[in-house]
Amino acid sequence: MSSTKLNSDGVLLFEQPFARVPYENYRKVFRATQRNIERELGNVQTVSNDLLKRSKSREVNLEDAAKSVDGMIGRVENLKRKLSELQDTAGKPTLDVTRERLQHLMAVETLQTTSSLDFSRWADTRLDRWLVDWALRTGRENTARTLAQDKNIETLVDIDLFTDIRRIELALSKHSCTEALAWCSENKTALRKIKSTLEFELRLQEYIELARDQKKPEAMAYSKKYLVSWQETHLPQIMQAATLLAIRPSTTCGPYRRLYDDSRWLDLIQAFRLAIYNLNSLPTEPLLNLAIYSGLASLKLPSCNDSSSHNVDCPVCDPSINTLAQEVPFSHHANSTIVCRISGKIMDEDNMPMVFPNGQVYSREALEDMAAKHNGMVTCPLTVQTCEFSALKKVFIS
Repeated sequence: MSSTKLNSDGVLLFEQPFARVPYENYRKVFRATQRNIERELGNVQTVSNDLLKRSKSREVNLEDAAKSVDGMIGRVENLKRKLSELQDTAGKPTLDVTRERLQHLMAVETLQTTSSLDFSRWADTRLDRWLVDWALRTGRENTARTLAQDKNIETLVDIDLFTDIRRIELALSKHSCTEALAWCSENKTALRKIKSTLEFELRLQEYIELARDQKKPEAMAYSKKYLVSWQETHLPQIMQAATLLAIRPSTTCGPYRRLYDDSRWLDLIQAFRLAIYNLNSLPTEPLLNLAIYSGLASLKLPSCNDSSSHNVDCPVCDPSINTLAQEVPFSHHANSTIVCRISGKIMDEDNMPMVFPNGQVYSREALEDMAAKHNGMVTCPLTVQTCEFSALKKVFIS
């Protein structure tokens, strides 16, 4: 039982984005609610103060006062309707998603072992979530939606978030900053906290496009409106951008040619993706890859890079996975475990290692099975040397 004891802290290491995404969504709902309240109640407060001021100076007309009061009541009722709609369309659904995800995570705390049926079901759901995440990150949105629907895990995956990411990235690939700037406006406070310069880069790109089209008056006005406010942190770039108005897109001058280069749009896509991942605590790699990396890092040995030492049951040695394994470090084992290259089973006192005359070692069980099928003869798979089973010697590991 102790060997299968569940390490809930380790299981939850990958789950921060799982809980963070709905939190960020609800933060946006809260901000929208706050803006509506401040705007409408601010107007009500202004009218109320004006009405109070006029009443003290006896300048108020009862009919005008009644209209003002009716107007304030109308604004408050309109605010109530807006907030109710916002809660029904965005607030409540987001809270329901948050609640369901937290309940899914809390289920881990009640599980004791990895061998229990409940944990197997939970792990299967987690794998389905990771597969949807991988599909969304690789542009397979239809596959992701189909899998989420089939497994009934729509509330446990972030299809809407990645759909939004794909929409904005598509706009950037078509040389439009409008959608990305709107996203920056919605997340201005959060972007400021992480010291993101995405909005400046987007504004700079719009300025560059005006310069490319030789629209100098529009470019100067744009710079004054949107770039000058960044001068404390980006003055060299702003000064370089100002010089751009005197330089044509066909220039061969390195710094200005790079500004005009279309590859900047690819850089903007990467910068946007990094910013939105950062805000939602999403890793830049698919969660499925990270989980595989963790497993491979605990298994990878120097022998895995030797084609002559490949083990049939070793995931690291599998050609389809070995590409990922090349990016992880070797595992650290205080005590080595010797595995038979024929059977893939561990060699120990119950399954002794046996050595061929050529020095190659395999497990007793695998060699006994081979000898039984070949009239007492055994063959080394590596060197194809054949000998009698009785010629083999036991190996004792100290």
